[in-house]
Amino acid sequence: MEAIAPPITGTMNDASPPKEVEARVDYLNLPCPIPYEEIHREALMSLKPELFEGMRFDFTKGLNQKFSLSHSVFMGPTEIPSQSSETIKIPTAHYEFGANFIDPKLMLFGRILTDGRVNARIKCDLTENLTLKANAQLTNEPHMSHGMFNFDYKGTDYRTQFQLGNGALFGASYIQSVSPHLSFGGEVFWAGQHRKSGIGYAARYNTDKMVATGQVASTGMIALSYVQKVSQKVSLASDFMYNHMSRDVTASFGYDYILRQCRLRGKIDSNGCVAAFLEERLNMGLNFIISAELDHKKKDYKFGFGLTVGE
Repeated sequence: MEAIAPPITGTMNDASPPKEVEARVDYLNLPCPIPYEEIHREALMSLKPELFEGMRFDFTKGLNQKFSLSHSVFMGPTEIPSQSSETIKIPTAHYEFGANFIDPKLMLFGRILTDGRVNARIKCDLTENLTLKANAQLTNEPHMSHGMFNFDYKGTDYRTQFQLGNGALFGASYIQSVSPHLSFGGEVFWAGQHRKSGIGYAARYNTDKMVATGQVASTGMIALSYVQKVSQKVSLASDFMYNHMSRDVTASFGYDYILRQCRLRGKIDSNGCVAAFLEERLNMGLNFIISAELDHKKKDYKFGFGLTVGE
């Protein structure tokens, strides 16, 4: 009889997929966080659009690649302080002329209004890591003019800022990345003219899909915000504000929707205020703006429209 060959034995490879190995965090190469004063910027983009009431027209003309001139006309009511619950408005109108100089290391902005106000802003990169920011406003009203200098130092995984202002105002802030997504920071300030001082702490956690922030200060303020990026064009935002001194509590929810030709932002808060802001791109360098805000509690309704010409 023919010999029967023995079966060939061997090991079979496991068909299960290999396990993913988590990437180790290099704590000596963490990302640089955003400035302390901008930790809520994603939420503010949705919840704090530039609302206005009346008519607005903005025109910007570029003279060359670095220098441009701007003209702005605004007509609408202005609210004046009142002890009653009703909102008092008076009709106003003004014209604003501006000049802009934009360079990779130097930016200058100047504005002058028909009511006598003069505004100026400057941003200068002194070194690769140190930036000087300054702004000033001059008015005809006594004790209303002010100026502020801000020195921003950007480290590898931290940022620090120092502020100097009129009225013996001094401030400092520091924010540090402790992981690729988490950063902690703090600030202190002293207002010598009003004899007030304060200290605050903040935390920020951000990923590609969400941003969560929290801030608390010795002045009694507590601020929380959360932004969820649904897609590249849609994001939802919410925030919570609590003032321990005045016992005021406000919660709001907003959205930011970017379409091909327009951008729509809006919010609703716990005080019964509903707002929406629409920017429609009609053509290259031509935008149409609609603004609306309904405050049902105060029975204050604001509507505005505008046109922006130039980039």
